[in-house]
Amino acid sequence: MSSPTDATHAQPIEDRRSLVEYLAAGAKPASAWRIGTEHEKFGFRLDDLRPPTYEGERGIRAMLEGLMRFGWQGQYEGENLIALNRAGAGSITLEPAGQLELSGAQVETLHQTCCEVEGHLREVHTVADELGLGFLGMGFQPKWRREEMPWMPKGRYKIMREYMPKRGSLGLDMMTRTCTVQVNLDFADEADMVRKLRASLALQPVATALFADSPFTDGVPNGFQSYRSHVWSDTDPDRTGMLDFVFEEGFGFERYVDYLLDVPMYFVYRKGQYLDASGQSFGDFMKGRLPAYPGQRPTLSDWSDHLTTAFPEVRLKRYLEMRGADGGPWNRLCALPALWTGLLYDSTALDAALALTADFTREERAYLRSEVPRHGIHLPWRGGKLLDLARDTVAIAAEGLRRRARMNRNGIDERIYLETLIEFIEAGQSPADRKLALYHGPWKGSVDPVFREFAY
Repeated sequence: MSSPTDATHAQPIEDRRSLVEYLAAGAKPASAWRIGTEHEKFGFRLDDLRPPTYEGERGIRAMLEGLMRFGWQGQYEGENLIALNRAGAGSITLEPAGQLELSGAQVETLHQTCCEVEGHLREVHTVADELGLGFLGMGFQPKWRREEMPWMPKGRYKIMREYMPKRGSLGLDMMTRTCTVQVNLDFADEADMVRKLRASLALQPVATALFADSPFTDGVPNGFQSYRSHVWSDTDPDRTGMLDFVFEEGFGFERYVDYLLDVPMYFVYRKGQYLDASGQSFGDFMKGRLPAYPGQRPTLSDWSDHLTTAFPEVRLKRYLEMRGADGGPWNRLCALPALWTGLLYDSTALDAALALTADFTREERAYLRSEVPRHGIHLPWRGGKLLDLARDTVAIAAEGLRRRARMNRNGIDERIYLETLIEFIEAGQSPADRKLALYHGPWKGSVDPVFREFAY
């Protein structure tokens, strides 16, 4: 989750138009489009597999401090180290139950993305090994119950922790027991944003199915391919979902601003402190009528923070954020940006993706969102299976990457990062399927081996 920006001296919001212009300012020419990848991972103690607490010799704070040897600079909330930053390398942030998230740099090619992933995981492994810790990439914590997960000392999370149960039964699970991989991609202008947002929303369930890797809860199979995705369906209906209005005629930045103004606030951040504004209206804030901060009006930094509190399947900020995939091993951390870069950064591929989804009805999009978490690529779809749609989607992405023609030092283009997805499609198996086969076979009904066999 994003860290806030202190808004004390930031530019004040003049009117609703300022909010629209803030989003529109993200537009870039194609030559300036970049790829930003974010990925989360679960920490665990090697001896007892339990998630590390914040404090202690083997805690998450010690982990963050250990990473500082690689040039990362600490970001503090009071006396608590909560994030790391390094020039040109993005940031490492502390998630609610101690998951570590790398928000990577904005890079030009997927080759650079994969180098970044490998470098980060190498640094993490170096420090973790010294502390007797490991890290695991999956969509949902496979073993430990919600009440066994630690909480990190961040003010934002305290507010969310208290508010989440008011809006859904699984919000605290989302905070403490999920991990994802995301990619942030640019748009040229409003029309390009609309095309990309429609294509990526319609196909987000395909990504969910291909990356599904959360078949266990509390140490046993849960009946889902992506339990992480299911969790989001009962987290907070005010700020999640497929955004049907995106597919309506006339959609653009203004309509998205209207949506965000309807999303209740979490907080206001001032002078290093969080003011609890949970459930309150940003529109009231603009009128100086926010109960949590009466007589005060927001700045554009407040608006930027508010954007991070909406959690649809694809999120619009000054770029588009793909949010449908479970976390996973290093090769799938490269595959997720490869899929969406291939689909959205080549005009012919984007045309093909829009054509593929043009006749999806609202009901069909809802069906995919609700049923893919349980059934994944095996979901019945238009006389076949979702696997068929996934095959077509990946083929379009591959052609898009071929046309991009971004080569590595060996003269190989970016399609190499789709190979793991192609393997799943050809086998008709998801990552969740493979872990379930191990659970019922060599693992003899235990999830404990996942921490050994799939750790970074």
